[in-house]
Amino acid sequence: MDYTELRNKKLFVLDMDGTIYLEETVILGAIEFINTIKAQGKDYLFFTNNSSKNSSMYVDKLNRLGFETPIEKIMTSGGVTIDFLKSKRPGQSVYLSGTPALEQSFQENGIRLTDENPDIVVIGFDLTLNYEKIDKMCHFIRNGAEFIATHPDVNCPVEKGYLPDCGAMCAMIQASTGKSPKYLGKPHIETIEAILRITGLQKKDIAVVGDRLATDIALGVYHQVTSILMLTGATSRDDLAISDIQPSYVFDSIADLADLMKKGG
Repeated sequence: MDYTELRNKKLFVLDMDGTIYLEETVILGAIEFINTIKAQGKDYLFFTNNSSKNSSMYVDKLNRLGFETPIEKIMTSGGVTIDFLKSKRPGQSVYLSGTPALEQSFQENGIRLTDENPDIVVIGFDLTLNYEKIDKMCHFIRNGAEFIATHPDVNCPVEKGYLPDCGAMCAMIQASTGKSPKYLGKPHIETIEAILRITGLQKKDIAVVGDRLATDIALGVYHQVTSILMLTGATSRDDLAISDIQPSYVFDSIADLADLMKKGG
């Protein structure tokens, strides 16, 4: 296979859990990959759909694991949502159902939060969700508020199995209101738009790297961006064989991609 296209990329958008680490364990070759592309004058951006944490929290974890990552290299679906609200819904009021970390990010970015007659209801991966929040969201949406979700993931993988994620919470609200949300985050176009706006690059300059077909790889497939599947996380070769979503490239791990980039340096 000709890997010239990969070696010419300017930016690698990297998923985190399952791609560069597994919970608290760095995947072999991940730090080497970052160092290799930096030495070649290329750039990287870590992206996660998990909106329960803010960028500072991810910086703390990545630095603890040895990545030495500045905050500007972190992007979350919460950040995409903020970007969308500021660029496409400027000045509109928002009722936010999210963690304190997500609420802090919204406030720091000047999003006008309210719990009375909002223009928009936004729900994230809300680990503080309770019945009062559910009732308010349903009431506001029935009364005409726009319904936006930071990302579509139904489950969040954890050591014990899975936690109900944003998509599962949205399913409950949709069942009550009959209204489906506008999903942001991976694999939706707003994520690509936010990345291009922030970096000033074009689609041809970018490769998306991740372990999940339905989000990481679909982001590339749906929006004409090169996609690279890592088999260190949620997807096996058997899964890949039966999927309609097919990546541009497949590697057993990021160590193999690091080796490839070194050869092309």
